[in-house]
Amino acid sequence: MVCLRRLTIAAVLSLPVADTAAATTTTTTTTTTTGISELADRLFNGQGSAFEFVLTTRHGNWSRWNPPVNDSYTVQNANGKIRVEGTTLNALARGLRHYANQVLQVDEFWFVDTYKKIPQDLPVPEQPLSGASVVPWRYNLNTVTFSYNFAWYQWEDWEKLLDWAALRGVNLQLAWVGYEKIFLDSFRELGLSNEDILPFFSGPAFQAWNRFGNIQRSWGGKGDVPLSFIEQQFDLQKKIVARMVELGITPVLPAFPGFVPDSIKNVRPNANLTVSPNWFAPAPDRYTRDLFLDPLDDTYAELQKLFVSKQIEAFGNVTNIYTLDQFNELSPMSGESAYLSGISRNTYAGLTAANPAAVWLLQGWLFYSSRSFWTQPRIDAYLGGVEDDQGMLVLDLYSEVNPQWQRTNSYSGKPWIWCQLHDFGGNMALEGRVQTLTSAPIDALAQSESLAGFGLTPEAYEGNEIVYDILLDQAWSPTPLDTQTYFESWVTKRYAGVSSIPSELYQAWEILRTHVYSNTRADIPQVAVATYQLRPALSGIVNRTGHFPHPTAVHYDPVILQTAWELLLEAVTRQGSLWLVPAFQLDFIDVTRQMLSNQFDFLYVDLVKAYECSTSVGSKRRHSNASECDLEAAGCKLLSLLSTLDDTLLSSRHFTLRSWVDAARSWGRDTGNQNLFAFNARSQVTVWQVNATNLNDYAAKAWGGLVGSYYKGRWSIFVDALVAASKSRPLDQDALTRKLQDFEADWQAGGDDDAGEGARPQDLRGVLLGLQGWPELVDRFLKVQ
Repeated sequence: MVCLRRLTIAAVLSLPVADTAAATTTTTTTTTTTGISELADRLFNGQGSAFEFVLTTRHGNWSRWNPPVNDSYTVQNANGKIRVEGTTLNALARGLRHYANQVLQVDEFWFVDTYKKIPQDLPVPEQPLSGASVVPWRYNLNTVTFSYNFAWYQWEDWEKLLDWAALRGVNLQLAWVGYEKIFLDSFRELGLSNEDILPFFSGPAFQAWNRFGNIQRSWGGKGDVPLSFIEQQFDLQKKIVARMVELGITPVLPAFPGFVPDSIKNVRPNANLTVSPNWFAPAPDRYTRDLFLDPLDDTYAELQKLFVSKQIEAFGNVTNIYTLDQFNELSPMSGESAYLSGISRNTYAGLTAANPAAVWLLQGWLFYSSRSFWTQPRIDAYLGGVEDDQGMLVLDLYSEVNPQWQRTNSYSGKPWIWCQLHDFGGNMALEGRVQTLTSAPIDALAQSESLAGFGLTPEAYEGNEIVYDILLDQAWSPTPLDTQTYFESWVTKRYAGVSSIPSELYQAWEILRTHVYSNTRADIPQVAVATYQLRPALSGIVNRTGHFPHPTAVHYDPVILQTAWELLLEAVTRQGSLWLVPAFQLDFIDVTRQMLSNQFDFLYVDLVKAYECSTSVGSKRRHSNASECDLEAAGCKLLSLLSTLDDTLLSSRHFTLRSWVDAARSWGRDTGNQNLFAFNARSQVTVWQVNATNLNDYAAKAWGGLVGSYYKGRWSIFVDALVAASKSRPLDQDALTRKLQDFEADWQAGGDDDAGEGARPQDLRGVLLGLQGWPELVDRFLKVQ
């Protein structure tokens, strides 16, 4: 057996049962295509039997001894059957999508229910369709996506996501739902009890950072994470992993990174522990400063073996690839090369002791976020501790803006993946770099011999679906995709089902392509946060650039977006059946939301000018237009716009706070702790800890109910304070700050989750008609000033 060529027979026989299974991961196996047939059923309204799926190669699980190769597929007529041949299950899934796109002109999208008309008898392709990947790996997900996006996902949500990923050729995806169950069971084996371990875990919306060693414990006085929730999440993980395997997506399972609860001292009093820095100062130390167990310690290897073997036992022998990040925004204790190489060498030794075929997947974010620490000698030392290059796979997490592969010598020769990060915290502005996404990865492929894949690593997915599609599709083209042609084809499939797509719709998306999705500015490196989503202030929040805190500036002329919006409006006026297409409703609201967000910035500037004017001696006499000094009028316009925005967002549950909180409460009802779950849901998108961390408003969302109750609430306090100051006294900034903090704390604790959720129109069209017709709507949206 090829996979055992580096192990002696004695070594194999000496392994425990779980390890022996791991050691034989690359033996030839028989693979069933049943999962792909069921995918075809879901995609084509139960017509999976119209397809014949044939695997052209056989292989076992990918490992450090069995690295993947490029995939290929062919779809053709085989005596009236639609025959799909492919090198892997994932290639078959990609071929299935090629058929849907090419023959039926339809696609499956993630954020909406796809509106597509599938013929009762599927036609065979007139000519063979074929495709081949240009990279072996097509990767998906960031470790924090599991909190920003998936904290409340049910199985139905995961099923849709996994179908979306498989159809686009994703064959490597992070899978660490239910990690806390593995953690709990492993530490129990050391002699700890549930009561020793559960208080270490952070709340259900903050688990990702607890897993990273950034934070610990729950806050807000709502209690610990219920054991029943941990069990239910693990049951969900079993379904997720099984479905991934059926679809040919290799699961990346969590290894033990080294972060431990204080209670470990009770059973391992001599363990070598290091206290991590306070990750989100000025938050209290008790919620951060996790303990890191030295990989040189025997207990580390013991826990690593437990983590991996328990997952093999639970899920089967389904993968050899494990995610493991020890220094996420945390610097090592020492920068000495011997220390760094020793850390990684022993980490990997612990991993391969549990699974000899293991590959360590590392997010390369540390080399960017702590780049002053990670010099080339230190990078070489840390990565070089894994002596077998095929034993590690590095994600170049932010390739589209801040690639690190060039400065790290292609990660010291380790296989790596070119990734698009794009979105931090799940902010919702329209943004993308489609020219970069189609050219830079192809350039990197020509320049770096160790480039092994393209991937998506957003902190969260909140719209902008086209920028994710185009990179995954670029993985199947040896030359940069033509973005104009791509957008036109994408629009055709996205709005499939209407009798004809108006030309104005293509024109609108061409404007979006050439302006909104063609960001070239280095000082606006990501999806922006909206100015109205920040705590109100007289300066420092509008037109902000840079990476952190989030930028608020837009990289295009706002008038351009208004033109695109008017074209969308004209398209649906001409073709009313577009209202039946959920994707059009979502996209129209999304563009409307962004247009109003842009407009807010102008009204904010007017408000500040009016305040300065009204508080300057003689300033009113110097202004020819007295309305420029009308502070109350300026405040009313600003608050009115937020009401209009809230109304618009409430027209779709996709854009509502209530959907997020209801999903949290659903898990809370099942586990008997709705207060903890609702509190976590509200906190993550607003204030993590009141006035205690610069992460507050980091994950801001444009959601109906949130805009009307939380953002408008803060701005109302601000406007009232300015008006009062302009009439009788200077602005008391300290008093204003305290009032805003009190408001934030009250909202976080109790929330107003149902705000504005009463008798609402059932769709966006009802909102438009409710605003007295199309001309008046245009006037209100474009001239709120």
